[in-house]
Amino acid sequence: MSDFSLYFGLGKDHILDYANGYDHILFVVALCALYVSHDWKRVLILVTAFTIGHSITLALSTFKIVNVRSELVEFLIPVTIFITAVSNLFKNENNIGTKPMQANYFYALFFGLIHGLGFSNYLRAILGRDKTIITQLFAFNVGLEFGQLVIVLLFMSVCFILVDLFGVDRRDWKMVISSAIAGMALILMKETAFWLDK
Repeated sequence: MSDFSLYFGLGKDHILDYANGYDHILFVVALCALYVSHDWKRVLILVTAFTIGHSITLALSTFKIVNVRSELVEFLIPVTIFITAVSNLFKNENNIGTKPMQANYFYALFFGLIHGLGFSNYLRAILGRDKTIITQLFAFNVGLEFGQLVIVLLFMSVCFILVDLFGVDRRDWKMVISSAIAGMALILMKETAFWLDK
């Protein structure tokens, strides 16, 4: 198996691993919660902005150019989830897309920077002392992006069935999904509040 295939698989499996990647899954779903199936282009832009953000800090952190305490990163990740989910509650889903450059894209990019630091801890652990990591880093990022697109496809498919086919109100869909994610993010924030440890 080539290095590319190996690290592509590791990236894909990391984002799709419910036990280890659930926080990132929650963030991707929170990003998608405002949208329905015909908004798929906007969702792709959001996910790509998130990928660009986490690719930057994943590279910087893996090459040890940026170093942030892992405990802080683990706390900030659920904070990004909470902010994204709560902000969904105050947005009018019917006005989405009226502006060419939405603030959501910048939030996804910025929050992606934080998530990249979280991915880097995992990647550094599996790379060990390997110094030639450019191919592995690229493959890992591509695998992460693929995993995120799988999550988006699954979520948007469920959204299509419930909202488009069964007529669930779009606002109700947004409110239920975003509220549930915000609640889970609060639990994660409490669990990762490192300053509370004895």
